[in-house]
Amino acid sequence: MLHIFIGLGNPGQKYANTRHNLGFMAIDSLAENPVWKSECRALTQKIHIAGKDVLLAKPQTFMNLSGESVQALMAFYKVKPENLLVFSDDVNLACGKIRMRPSGSAGGQNGLKNIIEKIGQNFTRVRIGAGQCPPKCDLIDWVLSSFSKEEKSFCEEAIGKIKALCEIYLTKGVEAAQNLFNG
Repeated sequence: MLHIFIGLGNPGQKYANTRHNLGFMAIDSLAENPVWKSECRALTQKIHIAGKDVLLAKPQTFMNLSGESVQALMAFYKVKPENLLVFSDDVNLACGKIRMRPSGSAGGQNGLKNIIEKIGQNFTRVRIGAGQCPPKCDLIDWVLSSFSKEEKSFCEEAIGKIKALCEIYLTKGVEAAQNLFNG
């Protein structure tokens, strides 16, 4: 049984190290080689985690249309929502905090909102804190900005936990992973 792990972000070097690309960073931390295949408007790579087959995917549709790629991948690989895990940034969490949920709302995250519109909300998501938008700062400018040195170290620490989180999720389930990693 195949699992699909999606990282949300925006394609291109311009966005590579921005807050909005924490989902891509999470997926990159799981990649086993630098070779990515292009399919269903996403970059994909098949790997094994904890003895399970996993398709890593980074939609290339830009954040707000992520659901189009996710829906196409799920249809092509015949994967049900319960075997989907989505990684995204969250401006409501402090930098580097992780929050895993088995389902729920988009919480203002437009990539998640588009996925929910396409496939429903019953899929597991992992939100990685991008830090709260300061007052008087435009939210779009904030999510497309780079991290400060201190914030970057918090985010790198969180990304460093992603593989262990995925192993626990695949072997012991969402609740076990939540208990260990939700901060």
